[in-house]
Amino acid sequence: MAQNFSLFIAYCNDVIQRQGFRLKYTYLDCLALFGVGGAHPGGLQLTQKILAEENINNDTILLEVGCGTGQTAAYLAQQYSCSVSTLDNSSMMVEKAQQRFSSLGLSIDAKVGDIENLPYPDKHFDIVLSESVISFTNLISTIPELKRVLKPSGRLIAIETILEQTISEEERSQIVDFYSFPQLLTEGEWVKAFRDTEFHRIDVTKYEPRLEQVDEQHAADYSLSETIDDALLEILGKHEEIMHQNKNKLGFRIFRCS
Repeated sequence: MAQNFSLFIAYCNDVIQRQGFRLKYTYLDCLALFGVGGAHPGGLQLTQKILAEENINNDTILLEVGCGTGQTAAYLAQQYSCSVSTLDNSSMMVEKAQQRFSSLGLSIDAKVGDIENLPYPDKHFDIVLSESVISFTNLISTIPELKRVLKPSGRLIAIETILEQTISEEERSQIVDFYSFPQLLTEGEWVKAFRDTEFHRIDVTKYEPRLEQVDEQHAADYSLSETIDDALLEILGKHEEIMHQNKNKLGFRIFRCS
């Protein structure tokens, strides 16, 4: 069911104002239970723009880590007829991705697995795609794993959260604790982390949100679980509140590493 994510958040905030809920889930639990596709900044529209510049064809072997419900992977397979593998640490997300692939008749390998210990051979993929995933992991383990499974000529494409300016320890704790981020890095610290893993070229693009109309094709979609706890609405509302409070302090970058 495709619909506008911002309108959905507004609805959640309205419910929260009328009822009091206690946090029982993490932000990632919430995304899994709602089955949110395209929750990363820019959504599918940004993804399509990034991928259009990557010269992907039917010989390309691509891995999407943190695939969620498989929205991006399905687009890749349909648009480019390339070989796509997907991985997520949430069995619920992988099940929803598999249902999507099956309904579309797509042959996409979807695994439950750990991005810090990838179940793939060395030097296997031309592209590894990560859409707001690495931030939730331990970079010291994750980036070397992503580098390991890439071919020598391969590239990592990552959309990640960055710290735009200095913040107080209280502000940092609020963000890190809510999202369970092991770290919160500046753009320069991200670049250093990639370089330390022997990515020699790191191209960085700043994501600039736009007010352009989002049509049904590009809107966030949802694959709802059978049972949805009302407390999940508070998670989405809190996410929107944090993003609003820190709109000048948190940003997003597209990293292209090779």
